[in-house]
Amino acid sequence: MRKHLWYVAQTTLMLLLSILGSCSDNNGYPDVDGQSPSVALTTEHIQTEAGRTITVEGTVADKDGLATISLECVDLNLKKTIDLLDIYKEALTTYELRYDFPIGRDEIGDQFTIKVTVTDVGGRVASQELLVTMDGDFAPPTFTTAPDKAITVLMKANTKFNLRFALSDNRALDYVTIDIPGVEGYAPRRVDLSGQKTYDFSESVVLPNEAREYTVTLTAVDRSGKETVATSTLSVSEMPDFEKMYLADVTTAAALNSDVFGVPMRVERTAPYQYRARYYNQAAGTPIFFLPQKSDFNPICFGLDPEDSSKLTDDPDLAKPIQLTEANVYYDITFNILQSTYAISTYPISEAGNRLPQPIGSDFYLDKSQPEYIIPFQIGVLGNLPGCNGSPSGLLIFTQDAVNPNLFYTDNVALEAGTQLNFIIHNKHDWGWWDYCLWRVDNADDPEIFLYGGQDINPKPQDIWGKPTVRTTGTYKFWFDAHLERGKLVRVN
Repeated sequence: MRKHLWYVAQTTLMLLLSILGSCSDNNGYPDVDGQSPSVALTTEHIQTEAGRTITVEGTVADKDGLATISLECVDLNLKKTIDLLDIYKEALTTYELRYDFPIGRDEIGDQFTIKVTVTDVGGRVASQELLVTMDGDFAPPTFTTAPDKAITVLMKANTKFNLRFALSDNRALDYVTIDIPGVEGYAPRRVDLSGQKTYDFSESVVLPNEAREYTVTLTAVDRSGKETVATSTLSVSEMPDFEKMYLADVTTAAALNSDVFGVPMRVERTAPYQYRARYYNQAAGTPIFFLPQKSDFNPICFGLDPEDSSKLTDDPDLAKPIQLTEANVYYDITFNILQSTYAISTYPISEAGNRLPQPIGSDFYLDKSQPEYIIPFQIGVLGNLPGCNGSPSGLLIFTQDAVNPNLFYTDNVALEAGTQLNFIIHNKHDWGWWDYCLWRVDNADDPEIFLYGGQDINPKPQDIWGKPTVRTTGTYKFWFDAHLERGKLVRVN
């Protein structure tokens, strides 16, 4: 009997030890403190916007060992489990979480909650919630129009400068300061903008009637504290001999500033105060002006004098447009800004030559030693615009205009604000032939003239690629005139 009782006691003890052992052994990982994990996210609130990637990060820890981390948000279609045991084949006691998650470009929700849950090897859990709101502000304000970096104001009986600029911000504007040292009322002047998204300023600034330079500094600040500065040098003088002059075939400052480059169009300076503008007119009735500055019709605009249409005036408040009445011809306009004179003539498309080495669509030999390798001759944009892949075989091919064989254009191209482009114009080729037919540019940041650099040109022009930055998201069209060697990238919507 005593022996039987000893056996029962021994069996019970072994069973109890077994049960206790199983409670303290979690899938082969013994308890250290038996406590729940800890979760310490770097932040509990992320401000973002549609199309951006957020990063969930922080430190998780557990002395018994970490098993999994899960991130879940039904509204964002986020359900991610990080199995640490499977990844590392051991139970880590600490882990630095960093998980990137892209927010969809079409997301319309205002805020979301991501739940981060950590499970240890004993099945114990801990959670922390992360608030995601769509009110992030990542972009500084933008001057959609602003004075050029160099402006000339002509001395008159009443010398004045029509200061105009326009602002926009993706969230909310706070204020703008206007600083013109030496001019009463602008040293500096602050305009509170009360959180609006856009703002237009127009005011006539009266200046002393004396030759002098002023510095104009515009500083726009949004509600997040981001700022953008635009600076101009304003020169008061008699009529200067402008090194550059431009043809504007639009009638508003907004249209002058809606392009990536090319509007207004640079014209040729032929002698002191003398200029020559050649322009292909696609539609009858096109109004044009001539400007020494690019961003506005102020402070100087050359157009028809309303009292004598055989003369030009430089006053933007009086100037009338020169109307180009014939369609599908090239206009040749010469003018003298000192004498206020001009002359207009036209010439047909048939007399307008270009530098193309062969007709578009004709046989182009990829390898002259192997004439079986033939493709149609084409030109287009080479670079990083959508539709290009950086090689001549991935050209964004131009369409040749049905009326004017010198004129080329692309289909509509979607571009995002802030994108820096990188391009030249080149002929299509499956692997190379870089000096056969191409146009580089005169200025990377703001192309004005396209310089032909084909195989018959020696010396070659400097190897400058166009690198302008897109200011406004939208759909654009690239136009190129091989006769004028001018191009433009303009917004169509």
